[in-house]
Amino acid sequence: MSLVGIVGSGVMGVGTAQSLVQSGHDVVMVDVSEEILDQAAAELARNTRLSRLLARPGAEPAMTTAGKVEYSVEYDALAPVDFVVENITEKWEQKLDLYPVLDTVCRADVCFAANTSCTSITRLGSLTSRPSQVIGMHFMNPVPLKPSVEVIMGHHTSTATLDTAKELLSTMGKEAIVVNDSPGFVSNRVLMPTINEAIYLVQEKVAEPAEIDRLFERCFGHAMGPLQTADLIGVDTILHSLEVLYEDFNDSKYRPCPLLRRMVDAGLHGRKSGQGFFTYQS
Repeated sequence: MSLVGIVGSGVMGVGTAQSLVQSGHDVVMVDVSEEILDQAAAELARNTRLSRLLARPGAEPAMTTAGKVEYSVEYDALAPVDFVVENITEKWEQKLDLYPVLDTVCRADVCFAANTSCTSITRLGSLTSRPSQVIGMHFMNPVPLKPSVEVIMGHHTSTATLDTAKELLSTMGKEAIVVNDSPGFVSNRVLMPTINEAIYLVQEKVAEPAEIDRLFERCFGHAMGPLQTADLIGVDTILHSLEVLYEDFNDSKYRPCPLLRRMVDAGLHGRKSGQGFFTYQS
């Protein structure tokens, strides 16, 4: 398995591509416009160069992206790939359009991994003629620095598909932590309500974002507080994830905080926009 397709070139798509290239794979990256792909190529080259500069003395030098990534706005470019990792947004309408196309373009033996934090893998599998070959791979950001991946088994996902996914992750130096399909899986079913509640605390002026995060960092020993985590993931992504949980469980405990919606409407999406709960310089 040497040629991997990446669909969606946002933060997670670029991070996954970087991790694949640095572990010796070739990549075909597909997105909807040349402009978006140009930005992804520049970010991928910059991130790879930075990782080489920051590598520990004596460490194996990270591979460059030169000649290792093909960029395309045409899904037909995925015809020769051995495996696909889908990284588009959590919006169901977009996934509804995408998966039947992948099913048509890709070889019958190719497995599809959804890099999703909430969307049901079983439901995604139903969009294809190969539900046993659809699996979840919930990578965490930044992908190259995270040693483990939440791997999700859909209702029809086969053991052979799981073995293939584990093999790919192993070549990337990552451990697979396998869970069963459920909205939000394990990580986001715990993380999203935590972040949402932290946003309610800001809205109710119980504490400032810095104080909330400092409590988690100093008292619980977390590397990053919930609001910095929200900025890193993307405030808009947090909202999408909560909306999926709220819709799927029909439980008010997942109702997105009004401040979260207002921030998304205002374009305060976190690190990628330069402003979220904290301010970032490009």
